[in-house]
Amino acid sequence: MRLPILERLAAGEVLIADGATGTMLQAAGLPAGTPGEAWVLERPEEIVRLHRAYVEAGSQIILTTTFGGTRARLKAAGLDVQVEEINRRASELAREAAGADLYVAGDIGPTGEMMAPLGKLAYAAAVELFAEQAQALAAGGADAVVIETMSDLNEAKAAVEGARQGCDLPIFCTFSFDTHGRTSMGVSPAQAAAAMAGLGVPAIGANCGRAPEELLDILPQMRAAAPNAYLIAKPNAGIPRLVQRQVVYDATPEHMAELACRYVELGARIVGACCGSSPAHIAAIASVIRDA
Repeated sequence: MRLPILERLAAGEVLIADGATGTMLQAAGLPAGTPGEAWVLERPEEIVRLHRAYVEAGSQIILTTTFGGTRARLKAAGLDVQVEEINRRASELAREAAGADLYVAGDIGPTGEMMAPLGKLAYAAAVELFAEQAQALAAGGADAVVIETMSDLNEAKAAVEGARQGCDLPIFCTFSFDTHGRTSMGVSPAQAAAAMAGLGVPAIGANCGRAPEELLDILPQMRAAAPNAYLIAKPNAGIPRLVQRQVVYDATPEHMAELACRYVELGARIVGACCGSSPAHIAAIASVIRDA
């Protein structure tokens, strides 16, 4: 049976996370504009198939298909009334693929709404949304909660607070630094790391973003601001570009594997990939890290 994930990290292990979910589901036939969460109930076999592909590639942490799983985000697709069922079932499907030895991380993304005072979403309301999602993810058997692709520091704080209200699982948090080395809301890597460390978040880092090479600058900044945190590196497979109306990501599995080794040298203890990546990218990353 698996040890608690924080014990593995404390022992100095590097754990391999999975890769892209959305772009892979789209390649499997998910219609444009349909959220991946819809397939959790409609096409669960496709969700399990994707998770198993990452397990076979070497992933030790499988993220649930719930990036847009808050009630606020599901509302646009008319799925908000099924928020509890979708999140709980997503954890169950990930567990089915991960088995008893690997880890399931309940994936929580931004609400898609602007936080007050710039927008209408009040802090307390955001906390409630995240708590509802975290509770359902935990009920389905998740081992940890991963809050990812955050850009607003207040929303990230609300997500951490909500997750703690909803469950007693370890909570990790990553930000997307996609605007000149900062998030779209102007948050620097050091600010993000210091804020999350101040809340007692044990694992912090960067996901999505722009070019995966940018993490070579981002990770040291986060390490300096939060020296005791475990670092997470889960970048996109390159900067997306349009080729004959198709979105193409240029980073090869071999290149991502080379970068993964450098992330580990900079202190990363959870390494995976984000948009545009595939099981082939994760297999390459797992191979070089385990041979190091």
